[in-house]
Amino acid sequence: MAARFTLHGIWLSGPTYKVGLMLALAGERFNYEHVNLRAGEHKQPGFLAKQRYGQVPLLEDSKTGLQLCQSASILEYLVEQLGKFGGGSAQEKIQAREWMFWDFDRLAMHVYRMRGQRLGIRSISQPIAEMHFAEGHVALKVLDDQLKGREWLVGKDLTIADIDIYGVVAYAPAGGFNLAQYANLSAWIARMEAQPGFKPNDQLLPKASQAA
Repeated sequence: MAARFTLHGIWLSGPTYKVGLMLALAGERFNYEHVNLRAGEHKQPGFLAKQRYGQVPLLEDSKTGLQLCQSASILEYLVEQLGKFGGGSAQEKIQAREWMFWDFDRLAMHVYRMRGQRLGIRSISQPIAEMHFAEGHVALKVLDDQLKGREWLVGKDLTIADIDIYGVVAYAPAGGFNLAQYANLSAWIARMEAQPGFKPNDQLLPKASQAA
């Protein structure tokens, strides 16, 4: 049976990984279309017609005909479509969304930019790097505190808040962040990686287009 979803992205992209991880944890096979950012494929008219921002990820749903962009919005869409990881109550749904907004505002930028600098993808000055490193640790401490005595960020079960934030934390070591100093966060990472269907980014996202 043909896969319902087609994910467009690049294996280096944390936001693309978030969407792929959500699909994998939900047990959904998906086609993968590699987008060559260096060649500017994300700025070509055909891609822009589907992804107005000229970014990755892009998710196509053959069942609804929708073409979706922005990883957090895609995760919320998948909750609606698949009925998984949305939270057990209205309050948990709201809190999961709050954590995703917090992630974008307080964590993702610092982790991704430090990783980009170390990979040679992004050039930033030493004072700016030090700022990102310090603010990243502040955010990681917030997560560690939240996870004290808890298995998951929201409620008693895994939600898109965990998936969204794991898709950033997974790249923190590559940005020079030592996660071993955060015991609660480290235990949460182990729980995430023990979930059925879980795959690390380098196994989930291929380096070339691939059918489900």
